[in-house]
This record gives sequence, C-alpha cells and structure tokens, in this order.
Amino acid sequence: MNDSRLLVTGATGMLGSFVARRAVELGYKVRVLGRANSDRTLIQDLDVEYVVGDLTQPESLPKALEGVDVGVHCAVQSGDWGPAEKYRAANVVALEHLLTAAERAGSIRRWIHVSTLGVYPKGHHHGTDETAPIDLGGFDGYTQTKAEAEVVVRRHIDEYDFPAVILRPGFIYGPGERHVIPRLLKRFEQGLVKFIGDGQKVLNNVYVGNFVDAVFLALEHPDAVGEIYNIRDERLVTRDEYLTMVAEYLGKPHPRHVPLWLAQALVPVVEGVAKLRGRQDPPLLTRATIKFMAMNLNFSIAKAKAELGYRPAIDFQPGMRDALDWATGKMTTPRLLRPADQPSA
Repeated sequence: MNDSRLLVTGATGMLGSFVARRAVELGYKVRVLGRANSDRTLIQDLDVEYVVGDLTQPESLPKALEGVDVGVHCAVQSGDWGPAEKYRAANVVALEHLLTAAERAGSIRRWIHVSTLGVYPKGHHHGTDETAPIDLGGFDGYTQTKAEAEVVVRRHIDEYDFPAVILRPGFIYGPGERHVIPRLLKRFEQGLVKFIGDGQKVLNNVYVGNFVDAVFLALEHPDAVGEIYNIRDERLVTRDEYLTMVAEYLGKPHPRHVPLWLAQALVPVVEGVAKLRGRQDPPLLTRATIKFMAMNLNFSIAKAKAELGYRPAIDFQPGMRDALDWATGKMTTPRLLRPADQPSA
C-alpha cells in the first residue's frame, strides 16, 4: 500500500482529474486543490481530499501542502488569445507562490511541473529535443508565460534544490477535454473548418492516458529530478487524418483546403479587427491557428523513452474517438483506455 500523500492542482480539469484517478488506483492518499465553485464533475466519484484554495491567493496554499510528499502541478490558464498579462498571474506569479509554499512545507520529495511543447520557438519542428532553447518571447500570452514558468521552476531547482521534473506535453486530448475539441465541433457544425495548406504536416498529439503514464514514471524514477522531458504519442498524425476523422465521426463532409499563404496574409487583419473590437474569445483565424493547423510539430521523445522507460501505448484513433464520445455526450463516465482496449497493429 502506497502511503505517500500526493497533491494535484488543476484536478477538476481533464489532465488533473486523470492524474488524481491514477493516483487513487495506485494507492496514494490524494489531495486536490481547487476553488470552492469549481466544477467537480470529473472527480466526483473519487476518494480524494478536496482542499478549497486558490493559487492566486498565497494564504490558501500552506494548508493544501501540509504533509504532502509529491505534487503534480496541472493547473494552468490556457488559451490562444489575449495578452501575456491575462495569463501571467496564474502561470507565473501563482506558480512562484506555490513553489515557495511547497518548499516551506518541507516534506516534498518529488514535484512534477506540467509545461508544454509550446515553449519551443514557433515554426516547423522535425525531431526537436530538450537541448533546444525555449522561446521567452512567445508568440502568444499562453506560450510566453509557460516559458517564463519554466524559468521559475528551473531557478527553484538550481537555487533551492527543489526536487522538480518538467514535462512538456503536446496537444493533450481525451475524455474531459473542454476547450479545443468542443470549439472544433462547434465550427464543424457551422461549416467553418478548413485545412490550412496541404494537411500533411504532423500534430504534436498526446493522449491523456499516455501523458499520465509519463507523470508517474517521472514521479518514481530516481534520477528524473532536474530533468526536462518532451512527451507525445508514439505515432503523430497529420492534420488530414485529424480533421478527416472528426468529420467522419460527425458525418460531415471533409473540410476543403485554404492555401497557407492566404491564411497567413489574413491573420494580421483578422486579429487586428478582433483586438479593435475588444473580442474576448479568439477569432476564427489567429497565429495560434496557423501553428496548430499548419506547422510540422514533431518533437523527439527519445530522452523520455531512454531515461524514464516511457512507452506511449494508446494510438490517436481510439484515443480521439473516446474524446469525441465525451464531447458529444456518448460517454458520461470518464475513463482511460488501456492497451488491451485497442486493436493490435
């Protein structure tokens, strides 16, 4: 029986809920930190201790961290629209408060910081590994502040011997995803989805269950402290496969193609108009859209395989089908696929 106490931040979201679910299965004493009014649907059936608190309120953190042995920081302000200031309070300032409180607790022996592959510079990637520099300029508020967050974590590792590991996932998909997939389904219903370019560039996809596997490998590996690992699926998919699968699932026509040059030319105009109008949600076409839909995003996971023993077992097709089942209401109880649940190759 594992008697370690594990804290999960962001446990009411997709990733955090499945980290908490796996931790319960493994016998951890699980504590989650969340706001009083957070939607607890994804963890309502779990035997966890729910501590009410807010990462932006430092006085609420000591109680959450008392007696905690290991932590997994999944909480994040995500999105692809708005200035960096919109994201910095949660992704950088609150992180500093959290790490300081964790150090003062004095009991932490391993900490997982969930970053993103978005910290690498915008552009095509063909096997980029962890030795490549991150982009502190960022091309949007989210990726910029996630890069800044890594600097904060690195400083705590180097200056205070804080036992953290940084994991960089790609686009996480699966049951419980509340942002990208629901927005995509809405745009399919509106007939607004298009391929940008030829559709043959790969996406940096990672099934949530594969990433959860990586989290617990990093928690348990004796030499992972201070390291950074890229995490993605074994098989990356093209935008053609990604959007075609969604279209066929919904019974919709396959999207048509828009030339990349045209989309790139329209981005400044579309973004400029949206900013002038004070739009709070992202317009149809943004720089983040170009990255998500047209850049080749292949990042190496050789280090995670060699050092952690990471073996991403679930393929995109069954994993995405579960994500779509959840988004359309066909799945009502969150679950993770196991290797035995998918057809053998």
